[in-house]
Amino acid sequence: MPQISALLAQDHNACDELFAEAENRVADKAWPDAASRFAEFRAAMARHFSAEEDTLFPAFEARTGMSGGPTQVMRAEHAQMRELMEQMQAAIERQNDSAFLGLSETLLMLMRQHNMKEEQILYPMTDRTLGGDAGLIEQLDETLHAKA
Repeated sequence: MPQISALLAQDHNACDELFAEAENRVADKAWPDAASRFAEFRAAMARHFSAEEDTLFPAFEARTGMSGGPTQVMRAEHAQMRELMEQMQAAIERQNDSAFLGLSETLLMLMRQHNMKEEQILYPMTDRTLGGDAGLIEQLDETLHAKA
């Protein structure tokens, strides 16, 4: 059974790959493919956010009593990323590559910083406090790999 940190870091990498594919399709102005790839990326991000916000963070907060700390920061950053993805979706619908690519630079920077905080700080904390909970890890895995 993988640790929480390994499972979620692996999912970060999978989301990053989908993001790069969508970005490349937009750069090529391959709009139908760009829209499809970006939809895949958004769905993967939604599953990732759900795994964290609906399962991991509540379990961590319940176990540690920490509800105003790192999980609150991560939720706020998730909201920022959701807003950027909405704007990027609108740019795809308008077939505006320059708007999309400008927003993608911002999203990429935010995702990198966010993932680093999770992978270096929050996930190790969750491994220490929740790592032995096989049911939780299974639930996270199921959420991350749920079919749409």
